[in-house]
Amino acid sequence: MIARKRVQVFKPVLDDRYSHDEIVSHGAQRLKAEVVDGARRILERLDWRTQVVGVDESNFYGEDLVEVAQQLADSGKQVIIAGLDTDYMGRPFHPMPELLCVAEAITKTLAICMRCGNPAKHTQRLVESNDLIVVGAAGMYEARCRRCFEPGIPRQETFEFARPRVTAAPTENG
Repeated sequence: MIARKRVQVFKPVLDDRYSHDEIVSHGAQRLKAEVVDGARRILERLDWRTQVVGVDESNFYGEDLVEVAQQLADSGKQVIIAGLDTDYMGRPFHPMPELLCVAEAITKTLAICMRCGNPAKHTQRLVESNDLIVVGAAGMYEARCRRCFEPGIPRQETFEFARPRVTAAPTENG
């Protein structure tokens, strides 16, 4: 947009955390986006004059995004895709690994670990769910470094806050 290119940005219908029709950063920056219910809908909603195509939350689109991204790039569009590369278990989050293979350039941005302050490459899920995708924001996930990351849900330890007191029964002598 700074270079006065025609830009079109897409976000998945599933992601309505901060806004229905905007991409919103954790720093509250906002950018108008078109909401789509799948990667193929990007092609249907694309204005032929668009020069730059942005796609947010790649991990919500599925495998079709790889083919769509290649088709857009092959037609001369600049394609910028953002998304997580690993899931809450630390496994590759598809289709990001496949997108990384076909990309001309890759920028990996790390967060700051909420436990120790080191660079964080993982997203720690803080709520209980076995679903691969759980849309959420503050209180549901936090950034963690490799050392502080616990795949899946953090183990809850049992704490003994009050130990039962052991008292002896009084004897006849005292």
